[in-house]
Amino acid sequence: MSDGEYGGKGPAPARNAGYDEWLDALAEGEGYALVCPDGHGSLPPRRVCPECGTTDLPRESLPATGTVESYTVVHVPSPRFADDAPYVTAIVDVGPVRLTGVVRGVASEAAAVDVGDSVAVDVAERATDGEPLVVFRPTDGT
Repeated sequence: MSDGEYGGKGPAPARNAGYDEWLDALAEGEGYALVCPDGHGSLPPRRVCPECGTTDLPRESLPATGTVESYTVVHVPSPRFADDAPYVTAIVDVGPVRLTGVVRGVASEAAAVDVGDSVAVDVAERATDGEPLVVFRPTDGT
């Protein structure tokens, strides 16, 4: 990742090859999961299916939206999210995998998002340090 690619501050951090490439693809609207022939989904970097042990892990495109399965409002963050708080963290079902990310475009309170809401999947930056993270934004289908 180059300095400023996601609006980062300071020198570019070392890349986590599999995960950072996946984040780049997600940011470009080309998110994917690794899905074995038995339908078990996982996210990169993976070399083996965590469910069945196969090494046959072709990429499967992720849908642009998912469904909120769980969420929480964070008022006391870790240092990496100090300037982001309060914020809503959610687990979202996007087909073969579940993603964890921060909900953007809502008030930081429990009533702002609910289980079953439809959200779009995207990548944005943390306010604290400008590093990329998975974000969800409410869709008109909520």
